[in-house]
Parts: sequence; C-alpha cells; structure tokens
Amino acid sequence: MDKYYRYIIADHVSVVQMGSYNYYKMFGCFNRKFKISESGPPPDVREAFWRYTAGGGQMTADQLLKFMVQHQEDSNCTAVGVEDIMQHVFHRRHHHHHHHQETKNLNFTLEDFFYFLFQDDLNGPINPQVHHDMTAPLHHYFIYTGHNSYLTGNQLSSDCSETAIVRALENGVRGIELDLWPNSSKDNVQVLHGRTLTTPVTLIKCFKSIKEHAFVKSPYPVIITLEDHLNPELQARVAEMAIRIFGDLLYCPESGYVEDFPTVESLKHKIMLSTKPPKEYLGSNHEEGETSSPKYKDYSDDDTEAEFEADDKQESDSDYEDYDNCGRGNVAAPEYKRLIAIHAGNAKKKSLRQVLRLRIDRARRLSLSEHELKRATSLYASDIVRFTQKHLLRVYPKGTRVTSSNFCPIIAWMHGAQMVAFNMQGYGKALWMMHGFFRANGGCGYLKKPHLLMSKNSMGDVFNPKLPWPVRVTLKVIVYMGDGWRLDFSHTHFDTYSPPDFYTKIYIIGAPLDTTESKTRIIEDDWAPYWDQEFTFPLRVPELALLRIEVREYDRSDKDDFGGQTCIPVSELRRGIRAVPLYDKKGRKFKSVRLLMRFRSNPFVQ
Repeated sequence: MDKYYRYIIADHVSVVQMGSYNYYKMFGCFNRKFKISESGPPPDVREAFWRYTAGGGQMTADQLLKFMVQHQEDSNCTAVGVEDIMQHVFHRRHHHHHHHQETKNLNFTLEDFFYFLFQDDLNGPINPQVHHDMTAPLHHYFIYTGHNSYLTGNQLSSDCSETAIVRALENGVRGIELDLWPNSSKDNVQVLHGRTLTTPVTLIKCFKSIKEHAFVKSPYPVIITLEDHLNPELQARVAEMAIRIFGDLLYCPESGYVEDFPTVESLKHKIMLSTKPPKEYLGSNHEEGETSSPKYKDYSDDDTEAEFEADDKQESDSDYEDYDNCGRGNVAAPEYKRLIAIHAGNAKKKSLRQVLRLRIDRARRLSLSEHELKRATSLYASDIVRFTQKHLLRVYPKGTRVTSSNFCPIIAWMHGAQMVAFNMQGYGKALWMMHGFFRANGGCGYLKKPHLLMSKNSMGDVFNPKLPWPVRVTLKVIVYMGDGWRLDFSHTHFDTYSPPDFYTKIYIIGAPLDTTESKTRIIEDDWAPYWDQEFTFPLRVPELALLRIEVREYDRSDKDDFGGQTCIPVSELRRGIRAVPLYDKKGRKFKSVRLLMRFRSNPFVQ
C-alpha cells in the first residue's frame, strides 16, 4: 500500500493513516496503533481456484466458465458472458481494456478471481434481470405499492409534493395512492391527507410527474389508487385531466369492467386507475358533510372470535355494494367511471367474511387495514387466500402510524395480498424488507406469486401457512467476510478510539416455524472482518421466506451501531459464493460496503 496520511478530528482524537496502520491519537497524549488488514481470499475461494485450475496459477476463460456452471450453479452462463466478466475485471483492476478477441489470451490470477467474486454487479446474490413469467394475469403478482404516495414526511403535518411520487417511481414502485379533495374555492382538485395540517399539491402536478417518470425504472403498469372526496363535477374534471395528460397510456376496459385481469405483459407502459371509497361515501344516503363508520368494524384486540363472526351471519349477497353507485347522493360522473380500470367494492353492513366469500363475476380490489388483516387471518385465513386467487387485495398501514412507520408485510404476502401499501418516505426494518423483496425480478415492481398461493389441492383447499408443513428445503449460508466500511465511513464513525468491532446478524422471516435468527462472532478492531461461519436453516415454506442480513458494530457502553443491511427472498438467491451489497437505513446502497457469502440449498425428496 502506498504511504499516505489523512487526519480526521473527532473530539480529542486524531486518526492518522500511514502505510499499513491506523494511529488513533487519544487526548493529544499518546497513539494507539492498529494494523490495516488486507482482505485476502478465504480458504473456500483458494480451494475453488486451485480445483478449477487443476493446481495451476492461472484461470482461463474456459475454466472460469466451468466454475460458474458447476460451482455457482449458473446454467445460463455462457462463454461470451465469461469473456465479458474478464473484460470488466481487467479494466477495473489494471485500468486497461482489451479487445474481445484478446480476452481468450487473458487469464485470472487468484487475486483477479477473488476480486471478481467480491463485485456485486458481476457476482451478486440475485438475478439482476427480469426473469419471472410476466404473461399471467395481474392478480398473480405481488405489486410494489405505496401508501399516501404524495407525503414527504409524517402523516399529520408534512408537505405534499410530486417529488415524493417521482422518488417512488424511480425506485420501482408501481402502485401510487392519491387522496383527492376540492380546493378552497371548490372549483379544482388538490392532493393532500384530509383533515390534517399537510400542505396540498395540485393534482395536475402529480399527474404530470407520474407521466414523466412512470416507466423510468420499469415498463410494467403503474396503478394509481384514487381516494376521491369529490362531487361529480370535480370527478369530471379529474377525468378530463387524466385523458389530456395520460392519453393513450391509460388502460380503459371497453365494457367498463373486466371479468379477469389482463396479463402484466399486455399492460406494459400502461397506467391504470383504481378507486378507493372514502369513508363518507360508504353509505348511499349520506348528505354532504356527513361521515359514516369505517368500511368494516374497527375490532379491538379485546373482541372475541364469536363477536367477529356474529356480523357475518347477518349478511346476504345483496350486501355487497359497488363504489360506482356511491357518493353524496349522486352516481359517479360517467366520464370518470369509464376510466376506472380496477374497481373497488365495500360491504354495506360491515361484513368482511361475506365479501371474501361472495362469488363475483368481475375482477375486483378490496382494501384492508393492517389491523383488519391481522384479525381476519387469525379467523379465516383460507378465505383471504382464496379471494386473492381471483381478485386484488390491498393492505395499508393503520391510521395511528402518524410518523409514517410501517408494519411487517410478511403476514400479508403469506395470505396472497398483492398490494401491500407502504409509507415509502420513512425507514425501518419493515421497509427494509419491502425494499429487498422488490429488488428481485430486476426491480421491475412485479413478483410472480408462488404456485402454492394460486392453487388448490385435490380436496379444494388452499394454502394455509399455519399448518405444520414438513421441512422441504435446507438453506446453508456461510458468512465469509466484509469490507468497504473504511471507504464509506470516517475512521471514527463507529469507535472514537479504535477500529470497529463488527458482527453480522442473519434472520429468516417467513412462515411461523421458519422464522429464526443467528449471528456471527464479534471481530474486534478490524475494518475488514473475517468470520467464515456457516448457518443452517430448515425451511418449510421457502417460497415465502426472506433472508434478512444486518451488520452491527458492538459497543460495550451503548447501543450497537448500524453497519448496513439487506433483505433477499430466499427463492431468488443464487447459489455459490456471492458478493452481497449492503444498504443504509433508508435503503440506499452503500458505494463500497458488502459481504462475501455462500448460499447452498438442499431440497428434501418427499
């Protein structure tokens, strides 16, 4: 390493980096000297290099291809792909570029090979391309969905802005929610969180921003959920605005309804409008200014199962009502109604189970709060799964999450809910899971639901995550090492007086019997920690399991510091030795921080 130095002042400490050492100067009196460890290849990497080079010191393109197909189990890797990898490595490491025909004469040294394995863009843990079957109907997919997409901060007093919508779309979100209200003069439409101190943004700004950024990240359809608090005249104005701005991008069913949702592939570069009935429209005879009770009874944790089911027994099929016929004593404006591609319904008498069990000949969307979903899944989980095999289910955060926090999405995904609506402007473990989940399938915002959620067994029963499923897959994870913190953080970020003490926590989040966690040992005083520890996770429902990884820095006197995180669907993991990039608390990828890990899975033969 070339000699250089850098001073970083933090309180009474100076850090000097010279040669291969860090010197932490304490209180201006004395130095603490720490050797900077160079990240060398783990034994497994050395062994793989030795095996595929037959003990030689150089790895040819053919040998690298054999390694990729056999060891990494990448059956799609080709000779051209390997040559491209080698070109990238030589260009980055040696700062020169070789023409295509010269690549065959270039070989990897062990250092080149190790460098390649630690590059997440060349050797990442998931397939970076869209690879799911995109020709199934819309309700066969989990859809990256936002909640109150226009808010820049909390739910009560933050600004409403089109920039929040743009940010969501650029991150791959496909479901945008807009709350529509009349302006103060009642002659135009604005977007805001009603009955709060949030500052409004005009609807036309939101529509224009959606058009400009809808397909920057993904070509697949954008769904705009409209919660409109408008009279028919303003609904007509919304319709005129949507037609003028979106034009041919709007998907409008010819008959006004769809018996079955179109395929996601056929909806490429399309914008779909969906309705969400506001509270004051849920009864058909309410006068202006009146409000009704919520769509379904807001059951508290003290409610009993008998009370929850009692309402269901009072209902009939006629108790299901379309939003199209709701309003302040009026039918929705016809030009507005014609643009609605995904219709939402509600129950007149607040029966959720009855709505789930109704046989409706048209594709629908139903919205539930996280609390309603939790209660319903505890009582009739199969009805929810069966409903999502035909219709869309949207789940949104409860109203008390005024800080724009989120709930754990796994219970909704486990029961087939396609649109788990999240506050994208915050951060937290639940949002980390959402971010990681939708990085899969090329980050296109649509993930094909596993077959078990869309099928029935010979008895006509649907998937039930609470059943005692047998272990079907064993996932083995090795955490070799980590690096990059010394490039992305100041030398005193984690510890004022010494290099950091890192450890890695690994979580499995999924079916109840699959959920578990483990952690590595703590490596003291090292910016490039080396663990080389293996963990084994028996999985019963691997299709719906998430692998969550978090690096922490041990602090003896205070809360452990955050060092990075990621979340990956187990079904998307690439086998073999992989470079796993880490993200900050807001889901932004670190420039340099990553882990070197290995993934293996051994299916059980049933």
